[in-house]
Order: sequence, then structure tokens, then C-alpha cells
Amino acid sequence: MTMPIILVVDDEPRNFDVVEALLGYQTYELQYASSGKEALENLAMFPIALILLDVMMPTMDGIEVCTQIKANKDWAMIPIIMVTALTSKYDLARCLEAGADDFISKPVSALELKARVHSLLRIKTQYDQISELAQLQRNTIDLLRQNLEALQGNLAASFPHELNTPLNGIIGGLSLLLEEHTTMDAEERQVFLQMTYESALRLHKTTQKFLTYTKLELYLQNPERVPLHGLDGPKPSAMASIMKDIADSEKRAKDLQLVLGEAQGVISYADFTTLITELLENAFKFSSAGSPIQVVSQAIADQFVMTVTNQGRSITPEEVQKVGAFQQFNRQLYERQGLGLGLKIVMSIITKYDGALNISTPPEGGTCIEFRLPLLQEASESHP
Repeated sequence: MTMPIILVVDDEPRNFDVVEALLGYQTYELQYASSGKEALENLAMFPIALILLDVMMPTMDGIEVCTQIKANKDWAMIPIIMVTALTSKYDLARCLEAGADDFISKPVSALELKARVHSLLRIKTQYDQISELAQLQRNTIDLLRQNLEALQGNLAASFPHELNTPLNGIIGGLSLLLEEHTTMDAEERQVFLQMTYESALRLHKTTQKFLTYTKLELYLQNPERVPLHGLDGPKPSAMASIMKDIADSEKRAKDLQLVLGEAQGVISYADFTTLITELLENAFKFSSAGSPIQVVSQAIADQFVMTVTNQGRSITPEEVQKVGAFQQFNRQLYERQGLGLGLKIVMSIITKYDGALNISTPPEGGTCIEFRLPLLQEASESHP
């Protein structure tokens, strides 16, 4: 954790030595400024957490320095403790009117100084946390604003359909079962229960995909997000198992061709599963049963590279440029279930891990999607 920086402003260097002696064993970093002008320069260079400001200084006194700091919106919330030998109520009132948060009298007491510094730093930390939360809220609003066109256009066309269709299936199936269950035989009841169950699964999948997209976008919008390090991607055997399960669910197990090297990428198991699920489901969706879906993985330099190739419909360069939330291409010609979130989720996951994505059309037609992630270090050492 970075130590908070305290700026000590005093025209007498020996006073800085006194403060350093009093706070030297605390977890603070001290910066010294011998004038008001130098103090303002320090504020522009360092993330100052608190200021100890002497009142009686030549040229620009502490009152003027405090006034200028508090007038700057970038510095206004930095707490200022005025250090003064003045004791009259009038002088103390001037300090407070200038924006000082607290004051301490000379000669400085070690116990009092430590207590006041600790108290104001705690308040500053709480303010910074609230500011970060407010920034996250603003980012969320910006995200919604940026996607407004999609929410009004593509979402208006696809989202109600993707919600209403399974909901109608659930309501219709249950209504028939409630009204006719006494006249249905067991086989008929089983058929309607299966139809209702499949509609419920489709609705669940739709809502989960929307939640996945939202969480990813909010994560990427957060400027304070923690860098992702030390994540072990699934081993090749685990990757193969994930992909075979997807192919089985699509009833295309014989079409899946896996050529997996020993390389592993830096990505969580959950994110890899989401990523490859979206890519394979799209590959199966836009290709005919019986045509191959090939997945190849390998290490190239310091990157984990995986390609997913199908021989179905090609994505044009123009369409690649338009990839976004709730975007489905030529829906009227290629009627399919889905929100059109798949490729956007893929792109967001790749961005999350500082990777790269490339979509191309092979000479023989179809679509080839290649993504690159940082190579897991152990894999990098075994793959020069």
C-alpha cells in the first residue's frame, strides 16, 4: 500500500526537522516546501494527502497559501492543518475562513500532532473512497449513455423477442398442463413439460448473458480496476473437455476438430469457458451440421493463440467494425435466437486480459476468429 504523502510548508528548515522527528516513525512520506510558491508546485507534482502549513511566512503567508489551495478544485479536499504561534480568536478565525481544516499551536506537541494528522488522514481516506464510488457510478451512467443507441435500436428489436418467446412458451405450456392434465396421458404431459423446461432454460440463458455483458462492461469502465496477474488458464485437457461438452449440447460432437498444443493463457477458468462458449455456439449456429469446426491452440512468442474456424457464413469487414452490444447481422436472412451479445462479450473478455482479437475470412470461405492472450509463464518457458 502506498504511504500517504504529507507536505510540510515552513520557511524555517529546522521546523521541518522537528516535524520529521515527531512523525518519523509513522507510515507517512514527508515532503518539504520552504515557501508558498514551492508548496503550490509540489501540489502539482505529488498526490499530497495532507498539508502542515505554517501561518507566518514571508512573501506569501499561510493564509494566502491556504486560500489558493482551497480555491483549486483539484486540491480543495486536501486537509490543511495550520501550524501557528498566533493564539487570538481573530487569527484562528482567519485560518478557518481561509479553508483550514484544523490548526495546532507552537510549540508542537507530538501527541497532539499525531492525533490530528491521523484523524484528518482517516477523513481524507473516507472521502477518496466515496469519490471512487461516485466515479464508478458516473462510469456506469456513461456506459448506459454510450449504449443508448443500441438499447433503443437493436435492443428494441431483439430483447423483447428474446424475453417474450420463452415466457410465452412457459406460460402456454403451464396453462395447458393446468387445464388439460386430467385428460392427458403421461406421454403428452412429458412433451409439454419438456417444452416448458426448454423455454425456461432459454430465458435463463438470455438473462445470464445480459448479466455477463453488464458485469464485463462495468469492470472495463472502472479506471481503478486491479491488473490481472497470476491466473492459470485451463490446461489443454480441460479446454478439450469444455469444448466437447459444448459440441455435445449442440449435437455436433462429430464436427468438432481439436488441435490443441500444450500452451496455456493467462485467463480465469470461468472467463475462458464464457469466451469459448460464445465462439463455438456462434460457429455452430452459422454453419451446417456435418461441416467441420476446427479449434487450434499454440504458443507464439509470448502469446497464447487460439483460432476457431467454421465453413459457414462469413462475417464481412464492415460487419466486424460494427460489432457491439445487441447487434445481430442480417437477422432477417439468418433468423437465430439470441441477443447478438456474443462477439461483444468475447471482445470484452479479451480486452480484460490485454489480449487481441482478429476476425477473418479464409480463402475457402467461412469465418476464422483468432484471439491472443498473454502466455502463462510456465508455458512460455517450455515453448520458445
